[in-house]
Amino acid sequence: MAIFLTEKSRVLVQGITGTEGTKHTRRMVAAGTNIVAGVTPGKGGQHVDAIPVFDSCAEAVRATGADVSVVFVPPRFAKAAVIEAIDAGLGLVVVLTEGIPVHDTATFWAYARATGNRTRIIGPNCPGLISPGQSNAGIIPADITKRGRIGLVSKSGTLTYQLMYELRDFGFSTCVGIGGDPIVGTTHIDCLQAFEDDPETDAIVMIGEIGGDAEERAAAYIREHIRKPVVGYIAGFTAPPGKTMGHAGAIISGSSGTALAKQEALEAVGVRVGRTPSETAALMRETLLAR
Repeated sequence: MAIFLTEKSRVLVQGITGTEGTKHTRRMVAAGTNIVAGVTPGKGGQHVDAIPVFDSCAEAVRATGADVSVVFVPPRFAKAAVIEAIDAGLGLVVVLTEGIPVHDTATFWAYARATGNRTRIIGPNCPGLISPGQSNAGIIPADITKRGRIGLVSKSGTLTYQLMYELRDFGFSTCVGIGGDPIVGTTHIDCLQAFEDDPETDAIVMIGEIGGDAEERAAAYIREHIRKPVVGYIAGFTAPPGKTMGHAGAIISGSSGTALAKQEALEAVGVRVGRTPSETAALMRETLLAR
C-alpha cells in the first residue's frame, strides 16, 4: 500500500506546456505515473507527447477522470490554479511552486477547508510525493530508492532525497515532501497518522527544521497516537538565531523554534533523533533490524 498516491492515481499537470511542466511530466511518465491530462488555459486541444491538454481542470476531469493535480504554475497564478483544482473536485493537489505569497496560500487552504476538505493539498514549495514503484507526483528522483516499508515525511526536498538514497536497501512505502513555507496544506501530523494507519508501513522517518512549532506539535501527537517507531532529524542545528535559512518558515527567535528544542521534544516521546542525515539513516537501520 501507500498513502495519498498509488498506481491507481490518475494525474493531471497544471502548467504542462511550460518548460518545467513539460520536463517533469516526462520524468513522471518515465517513473510509471499515470498522467492522463494537462491543463493550460488557452492551449486546449494541444498535446504534450501523447497527453491531451485542456483549458481547465473541470474539462480535464470530465474527459479523463483525473483525481490528482500537480501544479507547475508561476506564483502569481498559483492561487487561482489551486482553487480551480479544488472546484473541479480533485482529491489531491500537489503544489510545487516556490514563492507563493503566504496570503495566497492561506486563501486557497481556507477555501479547501470551506468546501468540505474534499481536496488534500501537499505544499506549496515542496518536491511532491512518491510511492516508489507505483506513482510519482512532483520532482522527487524516482530511481534512488525502491518500494519498501518505511514512510517518510519531510520539510526539505534535498534531505528527502538523501534519506531515500541512504535507506534504499530497505525502501519506502511513500515519501512526502510537505514543504517549508509558514503555511502548508498537509502537515507532519497528517502524514504520521496516515503512515500509522497503513499496514505496509513499519516505521517512519520525520524530517523537520528550525522555525515554528510544527515538530513540537508532532511530538505531542506521537505521544498520544503513534505506536510505530519514529526516527527524526531536525535541519539547522548550527543555524544562528534570527536568520531565515532557505525556507520561508525556517526562522528562529530566541530559544523558540531551535533545533535543540525540537530534538528535546521528540526525544521526550521516544523518537530517536540523529544529529546528521547519515546518523538518522543509521538509527532507522538499527530500528528496522531490531524488529
